[in-house]
Parts: sequence; structure tokens; C-alpha cells
Amino acid sequence: MAVRTEVVRAHPGSVRGAARDVRLLPVACGAWAVALVCVFVPSASGWVAGGCVLGAVVVAGVVARCRLRVATVGGLVVVVLAVGAAVAFTVLSESVHRDAAREWDGRVVEAVGEVSSSASVGRDGRLWMDVQLRGIGPPGAVRAASAPMRVGVDPAEGFDLGAVVRVTGEAAATEAGERAALVLFASTASVEQESSGVFAVAAGLRHQFIERSTRLPEPGAGLLPGLAVGDTRAVDTELNDAMRISGLSHLTAVSGANCAIVVGAVFWLAALCGAGRGTRILLAAVALAGFVILVTPEPSVIRAAVMAGVAMLAILTGRPSAGAGMLALSAAGILVVDPWLASTPGFALSVVASGALILLAPVLSRGLERWMPRPLALSIAVPLAAQLACGPIIALFAEQQSLVGLAANLLAAPAAPVATVIGLLACLSAPLPMLADLLAASAWLPASWIAATADVTSRMPFAEVAVPPGILSAAVVAGVSGCIAIVLAGERVRIPGVRATASILLAGGVAVAGAQVLLTGPIAHMTTPAGWSVAACDVGQGDALLVRSEQQVALIDTGPEPASLAACLRSLGVARTDLLVLTHFDLDHVGGVDAVQGRVGAVLHGPVAEPADLRTLDRLRGGGATMTQASAGMRGDLGAAAWKVLWPERESRAFPTGNDASVVIEIGGAGVPRSLFLGDLSAEPQGMLRRSGRVRGPYEIVKVAHHGSADQDPSLYEQIDAAVMVFSVGLDNDYGHPRTEALGLAGVNGARALRTDFEGRLLLGTHEGVLEVWTERRPP
Repeated sequence: MAVRTEVVRAHPGSVRGAARDVRLLPVACGAWAVALVCVFVPSASGWVAGGCVLGAVVVAGVVARCRLRVATVGGLVVVVLAVGAAVAFTVLSESVHRDAAREWDGRVVEAVGEVSSSASVGRDGRLWMDVQLRGIGPPGAVRAASAPMRVGVDPAEGFDLGAVVRVTGEAAATEAGERAALVLFASTASVEQESSGVFAVAAGLRHQFIERSTRLPEPGAGLLPGLAVGDTRAVDTELNDAMRISGLSHLTAVSGANCAIVVGAVFWLAALCGAGRGTRILLAAVALAGFVILVTPEPSVIRAAVMAGVAMLAILTGRPSAGAGMLALSAAGILVVDPWLASTPGFALSVVASGALILLAPVLSRGLERWMPRPLALSIAVPLAAQLACGPIIALFAEQQSLVGLAANLLAAPAAPVATVIGLLACLSAPLPMLADLLAASAWLPASWIAATADVTSRMPFAEVAVPPGILSAAVVAGVSGCIAIVLAGERVRIPGVRATASILLAGGVAVAGAQVLLTGPIAHMTTPAGWSVAACDVGQGDALLVRSEQQVALIDTGPEPASLAACLRSLGVARTDLLVLTHFDLDHVGGVDAVQGRVGAVLHGPVAEPADLRTLDRLRGGGATMTQASAGMRGDLGAAAWKVLWPERESRAFPTGNDASVVIEIGGAGVPRSLFLGDLSAEPQGMLRRSGRVRGPYEIVKVAHHGSADQDPSLYEQIDAAVMVFSVGLDNDYGHPRTEALGLAGVNGARALRTDFEGRLLLGTHEGVLEVWTERRPP
């Protein structure tokens, strides 16, 4: 009783009140730790649950005999163990159903389930959604089951939340830690039962709003449904990438930002009408619940709503210290219900961003007030706090860090709440078409501003920097973020020497980063040997090779993502590509197309198989490139050099698409080493190519097929008789490339093996008839 009286009397802003709230953080941290252990090692969940229960009983027994201060700490330990036990029991109870679903791995199945999320278009062009299984089995023999499943269907299909669907396709078990137990690549899908009740009403309103929005002009039309109701299907790939690079992607889906805008808007409107604090909080909570239903109450939306609602209400009611405790308990409660969220970056980002909004933003705002008016300081502090706190988490998973995120968020900040609120009103006004049209057109203006902001900022030099994901990168980003926070907080940090140390470290980091920017940017090409004719970019597990003759450049494939390719092109001083060869449409060969979009003259491409392939070509065509499907016998010039296509056969039925229909191209002459690029051909088409008589060695350079897989035709490489064999491969890749068998071909044929994973970017050229090689790094 004494402890309760002390907490109630503590002032919200006092050190004591804040300390007691911060002491609730172990509850969330304990739940998170237990969840991670149990979802990644489900077999241990029973032992963890038993250990937590036993520990709680023992500690409770000790607490009963201790003094008040010790009892307080002991009581907290009991709560932590109890919450951990609850999390472990949840995993234990669900594991039986999840294991049963995983037994269908690799089989063609028929499944029935209820759609539990909104749909989004994946990289493979499919429409993906979460489905809660009701039954699964061989086609025509479905039996009862219960487990979360991820389903990919044709983009023409579309199912609303709450609909019961029947799908048939190939199933694949997920890895430990993933929320879905099974992934189903559907070949057929149908609706067994339409959504009903409030979900049907919400779906109808969303559909009418999306149709109304997409009739508006671009930019902004496709983005508006994402800003207002979280539907991103109308956002094209180019805009989606621009939003990601500019750090605005949290606005294109239902995130904490959307929920915070709804809470803040309703709270402010209620206050404007003279409502009391209790009424304002109640109205904000009701509006948030309605918003969640409207945009589909999937787990990620509920999580974002809880996190943002707690953070915003804590700030709006003037109790940020209480908000920290509320946030910790909310996170723990969510993990008890759904432990698999612990392994998702979205949950971590929601919790950390909400915590930064509560604890860090006020400190940064007061520090920034030394140099600017209070409203401007607060508007900068909010996105800055979120970015500083979320940066280390992003570095754990992502390969790029946005450098323009703060500026882009500041520019978009005035427009985001306007587009969200007016867009929501337009959605709710669907029964009144004239009013809905007016509101949608009004919301289109700020949506267009956000789209333009994303486009402009994402195209800025060094808009993002490539960072190898992992713990080391996260630690570096955390150190930089901490130094920035300490410097900006100013006098709020009272520990002697900390501010000076942070300033020195930050200044050193800025100097090193500035030097790196210069060396990889404006003066990068000044450090590159001038005599190169063939280059193999280090883009990880993928292909991106260049050939240069008389200032004309051919690029063969683009690697898996744009940032690495863009860095390589900058380092070589390549601003435009005269010929782009897309050997085939796997992501590791076309994922970096955005780095050259709008700067390509002509495109030679392999056979098209999927709608996503056509979308890639359409983006290049929109940038002014001409398209030609390659086939054996085609010829052309590159500066003074000549190129010739050796594979695939025109309208081949044996290898219609994919790796074995990769474009194989030969380039050489006029100082360019005679080079052969084999795409991802496997041994069988390699043998056919050899027997065709089109490969006439010796060559000086050969790009080894399929990153040096074991599936090679040794006789073809004997016929090629190359001086250098280039392996374009990622360091420590999951495929074990290059394989020993492929590397052995170099020794057998007396060729030098060059690897981008060990030696980095490779440059080759001829000088006085001698082939010269420059490598970025010394091989181990």
C-alpha cells in the first residue's frame, strides 16, 4: 500500500515518477527475449515456460519475507517471469498446429482459410496476404487445420479482410521465427464466403475511395490510398523505391505515423470544441479504433495503433514519463498475444519509434530551442528522434541507410496529416459522391507534394549509403546516433566530458564520411585506372559487368539492387549506358535497374515470362530506351568494338525462359579484350551452345555462368580457352558459389580466376597487346 501511495503522488515530470515508469521496461525486454528464444527454438518453449513459472514461485516466496525495498524489486522480477511464462505458453500451444501445417512443405495442396490482412504486391508480381488456415490437404481432400499462412495469388485476384477463400498451389514451409508457418504459391483461388458485417462496410468504403483516387492524375493518385487507408497496390515500383530511399515509406502503409495523425487530429478537434481531457482521450481512442477497422485490423495495424496511440496520448496529456511505462506494458501485452512479432523489424521499429517520440523528442526539442523558435524545434525533433532511434534497427536488416530521410520528412511533414485526414474523410464520404470527389481532390494536392518530395530527394546525390547489414553496422549507427543526440541535447546532458567526447567523435565521423563521399562520388573516377575496357562491379550475389569502347558503354545486367550498381558507375565515371543487356529477369540480374533508368539508349533482353518482367521493360521504355528481344545471330557496334549474340535460339521451345535462356553475348575488338558473357546458363544449354559452333576461342575474358555453380560443361570452357575467368559472386552467399568444380575449370584450362567476393571490383584492359588486371582488394 505504501508503494502505491508513493507512485500516485509522484509528479509526472519528477525523477522518481519517471524512474518507476522506466523500471517497467524490464517487463517488455523480458517478454521480448523470451519470445525471440521460443519462436526461433520452439522446442525450448516448454522448458522456458516451466523455468519462468518455477522462478516466479521461488522469487515470490523470497519476497514475502523481505523488506519493502527488496520486495519492490522482487515483485518486478515476479512480473517479468510471469509475463515470460505467458509468452512461452502461447508459443507452446501454437507450435502443434504450426508443425502440422509445415508437414505440407513442397507439396501441392488445397487450403481454406480466412483472410486476415490487406493485400500488397510483392517483388514477384504476386498479390500477397495473410490467411488464417481452417483446413488443408491434397486437392479435393481438405481436413481441419489452424495456423497462419502467407498466400500469393495472381494480381488480378483480390480478397477483402474476413473473406473465406479456397486456394490451390505449391506449399513451402517457412524458417523458424517467421510469423507465417506456411507460404502458398497459389495457382487457383476463389472466394468461399464474402466478408460480412463491419468488415464488408469498411471494404466497400475502401474500394470506392481507391477507385475515386486512381482517377486523379499522377503523381499523387496512386499514393493517396496508401496515405489515407494503407492500400499500396496503386503505388508503382518507381514511387515505392523513391519513398524508401527518401525515408518516407512509413507514410505509404498503415504505420504509427498514420495512427498518430488520427489521434492527434481528433484530440485537437475535440479540444477546439471545448471538450475536457477525459472526453478528448475517449474520442481519440474511438476514432483510432474506427480507423483500424477501416484500414483492416491486421496484426501490424493493431500493433502500430497501440504503439502510436500510447505515445501520442502520453504526449498530448502532458505525461511522457507515464507514457514510457504504458508503452512497455503495451509491448509486453502484444507479445503475449503474438510472440512471433518479436522477430519482425516492423514491431521493433514501432516500439522504438514510439519510445523515441515519448522520451527523446522532448529532450531534442529543448536542445534545438537554443537556435530556433519552439514550433520549428519540435517539428524537427520528432522525425529526428525517430530516425536516430530507428537507425540501428534498420542497419540490422537493410543494406542501405537513407541520408535524406530527415530533410524529406521535414518537407513532407506539413502535407502528411492533411492528406491522411482529408483522405479519410473522403473515404467515409463515399455515400455522398459529390462531397467525396471534392475531398479526394483536396487530399490529392498534399499527396502529390509528398510524391514529388520523394522523387526529388531520392534522386539527390548520395541519397542513401550502402551499409552491410548486421550487428557491427547497427553498433556503428547506434554510436553515431547517440553522439548526435548528446550534442543536440546540450545542457540536458550533465555528465562531465560526455558532450565534448561526443562532439569529437562526431566531427571525426563527419570527416571520414566526407572523405568517403568524395572518393566514391565527385572524384571517384579520378582514382580509377584509365585503361579499363571491361569491369565487373562488386554488387554482391549478382551480375553487373561493363564494357567500354570509345566512350560508349554497355552494361550487362544490373545486380540485385540499385545502390551498389550506382556506386560502381560513379566510381567508373559512367553517367549513361548506351547498351543495356538484361540476360534474364531474375532479381540478381535486374534488381538494380533503377540505377540506370532514364539513362539507357537501347536494351537487349532475354525472353519475358512474368508480368513483373514487362513492368521492368516498361520502366526502361518510359525513360527513353528502345527494346529488342535478343536471339542468336544479332550483331551491333559499341564504339569501335563489335558485339554478337550467341544464345538463345529464336523462339526456342527447349529453353523458353529463365536461366537457360540467358542472353550470351560476345564483345571485342579495337582495344577491347575479346570477352564472352555466359549469363546463368546451366550445363545442358552450355553443351548445345558448344555444339552450335558459335563459340570460337580463344577468348581473353569469360564471365563464368551462374556465378560459378557446379552445373557447368567443362568442354565448353576448354573450347573458350580464356586467359581470365571472372566469377561475379557475393561474399559468404547461401549457395556456396563459386563451387570447387567451377573453380577447378580455371586450373584445368590455365586461366586466372578473378572473384568479386574476394577481390571487389575488377577492371581489365589491354596495353600493348598485354591483358592488364586491376582489383579493388587483395585476395585472401
